[in-house]
Amino acid sequence: MTEDTLRSVRIERTGARRYVAHNPRGGSISFGAGGDAGFTPVELLLAAIGGCSAIDADVATSRHTEPTGFTVTVTGDKITGDEGNRMANLSVSFEVRFPDGEAGDRARDILARAVRLSHDRLCTVSRTVELGTPVAVRTD
Repeated sequence: MTEDTLRSVRIERTGARRYVAHNPRGGSISFGAGGDAGFTPVELLLAAIGGCSAIDADVATSRHTEPTGFTVTVTGDKITGDEGNRMANLSVSFEVRFPDGEAGDRARDILARAVRLSHDRLCTVSRTVELGTPVAVRTD
């Protein structure tokens, strides 16, 4: 691991089933086990999958024009089986609108390619999920 490749978050318990994740740049996000409006870890996973591809598609299309609407919906089924709890049937759906005119037409023309390229090569989150990267766990 190098400084260029290492990514990290630090998670602190803030209360019963409540946590805050901190990144090295000073950002934070709270989450918990559910039961309130806060995100659960599974919802954060879905947000990470959709957010990663949203950024890729937005960068590619907004070079031409700003979208008039940009919504990404990520769904999946949480299942329990012989292999333990996991998500199945993950799906990412883009609903993006651009203004009329030449710039909007260019953005519309590249949207599908940008989304496909994100899925197939660029989005670290969905690529990691699809490739099934092992997770090492330890206690200190």
